[in-house]
Amino acid sequence: MRIIAFGDIHGHAEHIGKIEGISKASYVIVTGDLTTFGGREAAKKIIQQIRRYNSNIYAQAGNMDQKEVEIYLSELGINLHGNGFIIEDVGIFGVGGSNPTPFNTPLEYTEKEIENFIQQGYQKVKDAPLKIFIPHAPPFDTKVDMVSGGWHVGSTKIREFIEKYQPQVCATGHIHEARGMDLMGSTTVINPGVLMNGGYIEIIKEGKTLKAELKTIG
Repeated sequence: MRIIAFGDIHGHAEHIGKIEGISKASYVIVTGDLTTFGGREAAKKIIQQIRRYNSNIYAQAGNMDQKEVEIYLSELGINLHGNGFIIEDVGIFGVGGSNPTPFNTPLEYTEKEIENFIQQGYQKVKDAPLKIFIPHAPPFDTKVDMVSGGWHVGSTKIREFIEKYQPQVCATGHIHEARGMDLMGSTTVINPGVLMNGGYIEIIKEGKTLKAELKTIG
C-alpha cells in the first residue's frame, strides 16, 4: 500500500498532477486547507482535480476552509474530521480545523473540542494494528509547529494524544513555514508545508510497518 498525503492547497490545484506517482497511489489524503476562505464550490474544484488522477480520496477541512467544506466532504463519504476508516489493517483518522489563531479563521476549535474530535475518529480505528493520524494542526512544541517568529503554536491536545497512543505516522500541516519532520516516541510526525512549494508525504506499508517520507515535487 502506498499513500500520498498533502494539504495547504489553498486553491492551487495545478500542482496536484505534478506529484510523482499520484495516479498509482493506493489512496490520496488531504490534510486540510483545500481553499483560502472558500466554500463548497471551491473545495469541489480541488476534489475534482484530484479525481482526475486518483479517485481513492480521504480529506478534511482546514481552518481556512468554510464549514460548508466539511459538510461537502461528509456528503461524499470521505471526511476524516472526527472520523476514521480502516483499510486492510491500517486505520486512518483525523481532526480538521485548528486550535485558536490570532486571525479568527473559519474553523477553529478549543483544545477540548479537538480532544473530542480526535477520540471520535480514534474509536473507529482503535483495533487496527497500524494507524495514520491526520491532524490539520501540528502537535505543540515540535519541529513542525514553529512560526517564523520562533513561537510554537500547535495543539496541546494533539501532542498529548500522540504521546499516549503513539500512532505510527502523524501527517499534519497548517504552519506553512514549519515544513519538516520530527519524532515523538515511535511516531513519525511530518509537515510537508504548502503544496505550491512542492511538499507532500509518501507513506508506504511494508509488511507490518509504515514508512513515511517527506517528498518534494520534482
